[in-house]
Amino acid sequence: MPPPPLSRRGVLAGAAALGTAALPPTAARAQPQPSRPKKAVVFRDVRPLGAQRPVDLVVVDGRISDAPAPKGAAVVDGGGRLALPSLVDAHIHPDKTSWGGAWVSRKPAAGIAEYCAQDVELFHAQRRPVGERAYALMSHAVTRGTRAMRAHADVAPAYGLAGVEGVAQARERLADALDVQIVAFPQHGVVRTPGTAGLLEDAARNGLVDMIGGIDPISFDHALDEQLDLVFRLADRYGVGVDIHLHDRDEKGTRVLRAIVERTRALSLRGKVTVSHVFCLPFLSEPALDTMAADLADLDIALTTVAPNESLVLPVAKLREHGVRVGLGSDGVRDSWSPFGNADMLHRAHILGWITDARLDEELTSCYTVGAHGGADVMGLPHADFTPGAPADFVLVKGECVPQVVVDMPQRDLVVHGGRIVARDGGLV
Repeated sequence: MPPPPLSRRGVLAGAAALGTAALPPTAARAQPQPSRPKKAVVFRDVRPLGAQRPVDLVVVDGRISDAPAPKGAAVVDGGGRLALPSLVDAHIHPDKTSWGGAWVSRKPAAGIAEYCAQDVELFHAQRRPVGERAYALMSHAVTRGTRAMRAHADVAPAYGLAGVEGVAQARERLADALDVQIVAFPQHGVVRTPGTAGLLEDAARNGLVDMIGGIDPISFDHALDEQLDLVFRLADRYGVGVDIHLHDRDEKGTRVLRAIVERTRALSLRGKVTVSHVFCLPFLSEPALDTMAADLADLDIALTTVAPNESLVLPVAKLREHGVRVGLGSDGVRDSWSPFGNADMLHRAHILGWITDARLDEELTSCYTVGAHGGADVMGLPHADFTPGAPADFVLVKGECVPQVVVDMPQRDLVVHGGRIVARDGGLV
């Protein structure tokens, strides 16, 4: 029997109870303050991670609690639905998107330089500013159960810092629903495009970004040492992270990866470096992969994949065996590069299962785990795993179990972020 519909009264009561004002700033607490009531809500009759027997999930101050529900807690009826951890988009480009606008007809392109030229054309053709377009896409991601994302925003003389600033505006508007890290991404190259290096430094020096990006130092920028030295120097000087796109599939890719390992070690940036795509890894022999994975794990260098196809997806299971953090992302969404994409990370977990020929329940569940906890690991976030003290970031869906949800991709009936109801029935609250 399908679960009953969510109680509108329960949803509204929960939202109202969780909508109270935030704590005053630290400076205002010099004098003793009266204890404030805890914000508490009970999500009744839910099945965390597909448990057979429904339970009441207690949330206090945005965290999962194993204590009895406080008196007067709001109640939301889950109707026997599955409660699943919200997902994390570890690699997305919201500044480029045309999401929510008129259809864009794309022209043939070959190679990064031609795609970059079309990026510029589309940027100037858009009537909506970056902040508006990014907000449309990022808020859509929230309704599909995304709790956090690492957003790459193009930085180049053609745009200045408009991409970074627009994504930051969208992040501010969604501050109660979505955690966002911003990468200053030099899509047009760091060295081959004069003026880019200065923009990257401006973004880092002014605290506009969380990370500095890079792109194919050998095959596109033709300046391995110059690009990496500059990117890592900025990261070290301004205390930000590094996230570098690496598309090369051959020895150029492994050479770049080795250079990244060396600089991470030399500058003591352990845990602050990510390499995206890393198309060279799937083509390594097993011994070479083991050696590279051991080095990545030793320096806690994270990786991301967008599961583009069977041959280019990262060997996630093998990497995780070595202790390498691996996240899953959307990449570009309806931009000049491709008409496809939807910022729905459950769909991306489905794609990961499809291209890796996942059949067994544990394989399908692993696809969801990479989309939820793998991305959290890459972004340095705690797992939303329903353990006491974990962030109350979860979705409620109709379904039997996690594998079936990955295959069928049901509607996210309710999305909760930090204990607050942020989306319901596919719409932002």
